[in-house]
Amino acid sequence: MARNRIASGIVMVPCVLLGAAFLSTAIWGDAASGNRSLAIGIGSLLLVAGLLSLAIQGGSPEAETKDDPTEQSP
Repeated sequence: MARNRIASGIVMVPCVLLGAAFLSTAIWGDAASGNRSLAIGIGSLLLVAGLLSLAIQGGSPEAETKDDPTEQSP
């Protein structure tokens, strides 16, 4: 099954934004002083997950554009 680009974008955008928010809070926020390592860990994991969803290539582009012979137009 081919990878859906829209679905990977839906996963990537919130992961990258939340990861950046956690990392910026850990770096610049005084409120995160007790949980700084937790915020860095969560932010890093979210950023990696978001960027991996963008970078991982699944399926070939030809597979997405093939016409299905079982479909019949009216």
